[in-house]
Amino acid sequence: MSSTDTRLVVIRHGESMAQVNGIISGHDTCVGLSDLGRAQAAALRERLVHTGELAAPDRVYTSNLYRAVETADIIGTAFGDTPRVHECEWCEIRAGVAEGLTYAEFRAQHKMTADSDDPYRGRTPEGGESWAQFYERAGARLRRVADDHPGERVVVVAHGGIVAATFVALGELPMRMATDIAYETVNTSLTEWRWTGTEWRLVRFNDAAHLAGL
Repeated sequence: MSSTDTRLVVIRHGESMAQVNGIISGHDTCVGLSDLGRAQAAALRERLVHTGELAAPDRVYTSNLYRAVETADIIGTAFGDTPRVHECEWCEIRAGVAEGLTYAEFRAQHKMTADSDDPYRGRTPEGGESWAQFYERAGARLRRVADDHPGERVVVVAHGGIVAATFVALGELPMRMATDIAYETVNTSLTEWRWTGTEWRLVRFNDAAHLAGL
């Protein structure tokens, strides 16, 4: 790898209470990590401290959602003195009026008559993003990383949706295929891309070796 290459590592947050309780959560309803989620983040911290693989990155970003912020707080010592910058462009797909509902409540109150996996169809009737809108928002932010941080190492602590967005914005994967990746991304896993100056190349996806002992 050339020293002029930009490295981007996206870390998904640990298991959240919203996952445990089956809640569609966003800014107003995210209460952070479960006990398992904190253990997952601690395991990642120990791995990173031991290996030094992400020591002293040039920039660390997090989403504004508490589950991502809490994850970054737990693993933060592995990043040395690098400050963390919170940006909502790194937030998960927005749920709109569905925020705070269980998935059962959402299905009962907002019945869909078309293909629910259609990336151009909003998941909620009011205020929610479609996958296409989300990929446009997240993708624009991802594309700026190489411009803003040439030759640097950038870490983003965020969400499964942001990991999926890397495959659209950087890997040019079709949106419907990328959405499947969002559902498969493991909590506290690492996904890494490298900008060569002419193209983005995938280095690793769903790297969660630190969870083997949990």
